[in-house]
Amino acid sequence: MTIPTIDDWQHDHDFAVINEKGERRSLQVLFLTASTMVVEVIAGSVYGSMALLADGWHMATHVAAFMITIFAYRFARKNADNPAFAFGAGKVSVLGGFASAIALAVVALVMLVESVSRIFDPHAIQFNEAIAVAVLGLTVNLVSALLLQDGHHGHAHHHHHHDHNLRAAYLHVLADALTSLLAIIALLSGKYFGWHWLDPVMGMVGALVITRWSYGLLRETGPVLLDGSIDEDYKRSIRETIEGEGDNRVSDLHVWRLGPGHYSIILSLVTRHPRPPGYYKGLLAGFERLSHITVEVNPCSSAAPGAPPAGQVADRA
Repeated sequence: MTIPTIDDWQHDHDFAVINEKGERRSLQVLFLTASTMVVEVIAGSVYGSMALLADGWHMATHVAAFMITIFAYRFARKNADNPAFAFGAGKVSVLGGFASAIALAVVALVMLVESVSRIFDPHAIQFNEAIAVAVLGLTVNLVSALLLQDGHHGHAHHHHHHDHNLRAAYLHVLADALTSLLAIIALLSGKYFGWHWLDPVMGMVGALVITRWSYGLLRETGPVLLDGSIDEDYKRSIRETIEGEGDNRVSDLHVWRLGPGHYSIILSLVTRHPRPPGYYKGLLAGFERLSHITVEVNPCSSAAPGAPPAGQVADRA
């Protein structure tokens, strides 16, 4: 007697973003940023420049953020098939992006507070040293941005263009580049025109721009971590598709995010003329954003309207 298998009815639950090229580029940027940080901290200590020291410790926060990025990539890869995670480690990269967004917000807050304080208590600036290191920082950040941007084109498993982890790293590099560029403009203006007030003003402008980036990244990653649902128009189309066949009525509908670009759905329907669950899943075949579909079919019997229906349940990726 041949024992049937259920392999044809089983499916993958891995919705993680595996971007090996993005991981390699993030590691390269980590080394570049850490090296520049050490140079700025040493230079600031040697030349007695608070501006250089502040920028060096500012870069230290980005080093921490890149370490979060690397950890998220490696954790997702090592736990891709870990049964302890119901739908795989797909949200780890999103969590890395969320944590980095928080780090960006902290950096912006520190910049804002420091800039405001320097308006009321101006510090002496050693322009030549500060300009030289700012130019070095800008150069490193531009190289890092090119590396991370190219990492977007590397191979990734399941929609690498939704890699929040890599995007967060990219935003950190842009934040550093922005602060370096604004610092150069302010320092040159202070050196040649005596506009010392422009240094803290540029700091506040940079803080506001970074805050906006942080908020945008939080809006993207937060709903994924909180199992946010899909937009109402999409849910309405699902309901109309199911109820457009026969006398089907959707009694329960839940759609939530599994990871970047992936949604899961649990749909319960009631009908007097039930069909196999696979039939209803076929009706939803055109909804490409649904990566994991579970359908429950409840026959509605007119002979026993008060009796609890017996459900048929199917699961599909």
